[in-house]
Amino acid sequence: MFITDSSLLRLIQFAIHEDVSSGDITTELTVPNTTTAAARFIVKQNGIVCGMPILPLIFREFSPDVHINERVAEGTYVEANTIIATVEGPAHALLAGERTALNFIQRMSGVATKTSQYVDQIRHTKTRILDTRKTIPGWRHLDKYATRIGGAVNHRMGLFDMVMIKDNHITACGGITEAVNAVVSELHNRSVLKIEVEARNLDDVREIIACSGVDRIMFDNFTPNQVREGVALVNGTLETEASGGITFENILEYAQTGVDFVSVGAITHSAVALDISMKLYVPKQG
Repeated sequence: MFITDSSLLRLIQFAIHEDVSSGDITTELTVPNTTTAAARFIVKQNGIVCGMPILPLIFREFSPDVHINERVAEGTYVEANTIIATVEGPAHALLAGERTALNFIQRMSGVATKTSQYVDQIRHTKTRILDTRKTIPGWRHLDKYATRIGGAVNHRMGLFDMVMIKDNHITACGGITEAVNAVVSELHNRSVLKIEVEARNLDDVREIIACSGVDRIMFDNFTPNQVREGVALVNGTLETEASGGITFENILEYAQTGVDFVSVGAITHSAVALDISMKLYVPKQG
């Protein structure tokens, strides 16, 4: 389901103001404001299309008379030179909204495409890919939406929707058991929030298993062999996640350990925008 809350609309409005500010001076000086036009959005390389629902949200900020025809469904894999959408309406609106629209769908399609490449690498295993909070500030919902389109599973959205006890929490609290006990004693509604605890070595794994109330254990910066040992120790009593040092080249080796999840920051922080262009043409009249 696409995000259409007020935070997205504010982000779109901010992006438009950033680009247009007091006006599209070049278009205003060269194109009569009565001119109507059409444009094609063309993907110039193979990839997953993502962000189509954002096009009408952007162009309606310029004119209610812009009409959009989506030529492919959201999440479709397309080959280079595919027309994914056409838009028609006032030329001023199309030209002013071009860069903002492209910035959104290029980034989102890039994230979805990179994610799908990782997902395909381990598709035949039981392991699922998780995204992380390593997203562009202000783009958290869009980046995580794009990873879902690419086939990943969303990890926590932020600090508020999951208890995740990491190394710094453990240090500040005085130990794993102390941190888990503090959470369990204060968290009265356990049906809402899951508890995940980070393990730095196999001794940590053993201590976490002995704690009551933990839902998932994270093997942080473990080698594949260490993850395999950790999975064996857990023996299905908790969900398991591998994180840190996981790349496209080694993700299959991690998945083959039997771990439930691998979290990959690269699918958002290192995604390259998919090359998409908008080509304007003036439709024949009559």
